[in-house]
Amino acid sequence: MNEQPHVVVAVALAFSVPVAALGAVVLHRMRRRSITAAVTVLVLVPVLAALVGVIGVSGFMYTPLLAGAVVVCAAVAVVTVPAAMMLGRGIASDVMWLHEARDAERTAEASRRELVAWISHDLRTPLAGIRAMSEALADGVVAEPDEVADYARRIRGETVRLSGMVDDLFQLSRITSGALQLTLSAVPLHDVVSEAVAVEGVAAARKGVVVRADVHGTWPVVRGSDPELARVVRNLLSNAIRHTPPDGSVVVMAGVSGDKAWLRVDDACGGIPEEDLDRVFDVAFRGVTARTPEERSGGGLGLAIARGLVKAHDGDIHACNHGPGCRFEVFLPLATTAGAES
Repeated sequence: MNEQPHVVVAVALAFSVPVAALGAVVLHRMRRRSITAAVTVLVLVPVLAALVGVIGVSGFMYTPLLAGAVVVCAAVAVVTVPAAMMLGRGIASDVMWLHEARDAERTAEASRRELVAWISHDLRTPLAGIRAMSEALADGVVAEPDEVADYARRIRGETVRLSGMVDDLFQLSRITSGALQLTLSAVPLHDVVSEAVAVEGVAAARKGVVVRADVHGTWPVVRGSDPELARVVRNLLSNAIRHTPPDGSVVVMAGVSGDKAWLRVDDACGGIPEEDLDRVFDVAFRGVTARTPEERSGGGLGLAIARGLVKAHDGDIHACNHGPGCRFEVFLPLATTAGAES
C-alpha cells in the first residue's frame, strides 16, 4: 500500500463518514425510545465506521491490515456492547427514578397547595365569627346575660375547633417530616376502642347516630403506641359519625387474620364513589357526592393522619364500600412476647 498519507485519510473519511452519519440518523430516531438500544448504537457506530474505513483503504482486498482491523473491531465490539447495554439500563433506571421523583414532587406540591387552600378557608370562617362576636361584646351590642353567655359559648366552640385544626396540622407535620417517634408496647385493642367509643359516642348521640363495638369475636393485642392508636380509632369513628345520617349506626369490629390483627369501622354513609376510594386518605380530600360533609367538618386531615399513624406502625389501611355505607379496615402487627417492648 503505497498511497500518500493524505490519500489514505481521504479514503478512510470517505467510507467512515457516511457510516457515522447513518448512525447519527438512527440515534436521532431512537431518542424517544429505548435508552439501552441508543447507547448500544452509540458504541457500535465508531467501531463500524473504523472497520468500513479500513476496508475502504484496503481497496476491498484481503490484506494483513484488514484481517487485523477486523479482529480488533470484533474484540472491541465484544467488550463494549455488553458494557453499553449495562450502562444503558443504568441510565434508563436513573431516568425513570428521576421522572418518578419529579412526579411525586409535583403531586406533593399540589397536595400542599390544596391543603393550604382548604386550611385557609376553614380558618377564615371561625376567625371571622370570633371577631364579629367579640366586637359585639366589646361594643355593648350584646348586653343581656343570656345573650352574653350564648356568645361566650359560641366563641369557645369556635376556639376548640381552631385548636383541633392546629393540632391536626402539627400531627400531620410530625408524620410527614419523619419526626414521629413511637414507643411500642402490647396494646389491647378492646381498651383502645372502648375509650374511643365512649368519647366519640357523645357527638354521635347528639346527632342521633348509634356507635357500638361488636362484643363477639376475638379482640387481639397489637404491638403499637397507645396514644397514636387511640388517635387512629377516634379519627375513623369521627369520620364515620360525621358522614352517617341520623338514626344510622357505626359498628367497630376486630379480629385476627394470620399474623395480623384487623380492625373494621363500618358506617352508613351511603357509599363512596369508586373513583374516590383511592383518594379518601389524601390530605384535604373531602367527598361531596355520596358522603356529604357537614358544614363544620374538619380540615380534611383526619383520615390522612390515620393513614400516616398506621403506616408508622408497619400496618396498612384501606377503604371499601360495604352494605349501606363504607368500611375502613386497619391491619396491625400482633404483639409478641419477645419484642413487645421497643
